[in-house]
Amino acid sequence: MLRRQFVAGALLLAFVLQGAAFAQTATAVYSAPKEAIDKIRDEGMNRSKYMETLSFLTDNIGGRLTGSPNMKRANEWTRDKMKAWGMQNAHLESWGPFGRGWALRKFTAAVIDPQFIPVIAYPNAWSPATKGLRGRKGAVSSDVVLVDAKTDADLVKYKGTLAGKIVFVSGLRSLKPLEKALSTRYGDEELAKMAAAAPPTDPNAGTLPPPEVIKNFIEGFNQNARKLRFLQDEGAAVMVFSSSEGDGGTMFVQGASLSYELPAQINSIEELVTSPAFQPQNKKYEANMLPQVTVATEDYNRIVRMIKNGAKPRMTIDVDAQYYDDDPMQYNTIAEIPGTDPVLKNEVVMLGAHLDSWHSSTGATDNGAGSAAVMEAARIILASGLKPKRTIRVALWSGEEQGLLGSTAYVKQHFGEMKDGKLVKGPDYEKLSGYFNLDNGTGRIRGVYLQGNANIKPLFQSWLAPFADLDAKTLTISNTGGTDHLPFAAIGLPGFQFIQDEIEYESRTHHSNQDNFDRIQADDMKQASTIIAAFVYQTAMMDGKLPRKN
Repeated sequence: MLRRQFVAGALLLAFVLQGAAFAQTATAVYSAPKEAIDKIRDEGMNRSKYMETLSFLTDNIGGRLTGSPNMKRANEWTRDKMKAWGMQNAHLESWGPFGRGWALRKFTAAVIDPQFIPVIAYPNAWSPATKGLRGRKGAVSSDVVLVDAKTDADLVKYKGTLAGKIVFVSGLRSLKPLEKALSTRYGDEELAKMAAAAPPTDPNAGTLPPPEVIKNFIEGFNQNARKLRFLQDEGAAVMVFSSSEGDGGTMFVQGASLSYELPAQINSIEELVTSPAFQPQNKKYEANMLPQVTVATEDYNRIVRMIKNGAKPRMTIDVDAQYYDDDPMQYNTIAEIPGTDPVLKNEVVMLGAHLDSWHSSTGATDNGAGSAAVMEAARIILASGLKPKRTIRVALWSGEEQGLLGSTAYVKQHFGEMKDGKLVKGPDYEKLSGYFNLDNGTGRIRGVYLQGNANIKPLFQSWLAPFADLDAKTLTISNTGGTDHLPFAAIGLPGFQFIQDEIEYESRTHHSNQDNFDRIQADDMKQASTIIAAFVYQTAMMDGKLPRKN
């Protein structure tokens, strides 16, 4: 799921939440015959291929940073895998230009004096390589300097002291004992509140946070940008952050920071993701970066305390990173189950998830979990021998973590976009029945966010009914944000994200070094894949398309 560095979760969700008015109209309720749903359930729950698909994607291919060789390998492997299952029109569809790729060839970080101390750390994505002797790529061994500067004026006292140094720029982060479980599931009371939520009444509600929140965010962000610029001007060798979240060795790391400031006012998510401040992948901004590393909080705090206690620690840091400038374009993986009805086969039902991830682990819960689930849902339909009337299209997106870029580009090319507050329809706008997305970790599906579309509720109630015993019962009229259904919903198309149990998503795995295969809950994901298959198949079998909101 999308989350940008320095952007608080609440702020980011506020940017991407989509409100909409809806009309109350009668909807004919279609449900597939019981024998069809039984076939889907039997295949999905008893002969699942989910875990073997996910294992290869995460263990063999690994982290899939947009633009990296691993991302392209994942695009090609998922294309070939779905083709081998019998899907057709399997191909990579380009979008962009995105910018340069990046991959880590080698990395070490440790305290070497006054004693050897290994640290848990990871370079920030798109960080330049460190430069050692004679300015060549290699390890930096130098004194650690703590820059404890909360204002521009505080930086002055460090002038002339940072050349060639490893500079710590975060303060101490207090850690408290865990008072609740890392893993959580929705309780009956929480689900009841979601089901009883009032519909969004203002089409623009929630598109921007309050002005004071925007102001405070921009001020803090720009203070960090000016600090980085100061370090560059002073000739610092490496910039080191403490993990902003996590403990017990779990650390969260995303993209490199740039010495660019945001404008005084932000009016849209598009302004945010297209600002130079958020484009470390853009080659022309390379001069605005230093080599950057994020360190697990316990290790970072220890080194800071050593300095405060009078020690003069030295570290060695070697970031051997490689940029890839040969192809500025990026790719979504697309594959289809062709429709069988002479007329309806020209209409499309889509299901998707983002294939890209961050780089400090293997991107299992974010979002290998969703990618393997939508692939598995398509496989279930094929293996069950079902013949959908409409074409079913799987899309595995790239660039989600940088701002829903892959899905937004696809929607713009095929279905349309908003220009000056007006909808400009694309060539396939009227052909899409609906889009289903999965991107909230490894938890089982508990229901669906309706995105303000009350017209869809009777259908989805009927489709969830066979899975009530698997704890999937809840429909909420509420919107949810941060995932690839938003570009569809933003232009009035039925785009939905499923409600999932959080499990360890926000507490441990989301964008962290613990986002690996061993955190995946197999039974939950079998359930999720099966329900997605049932929803997609029934959408493909209806006489009409899914009802849309006005």
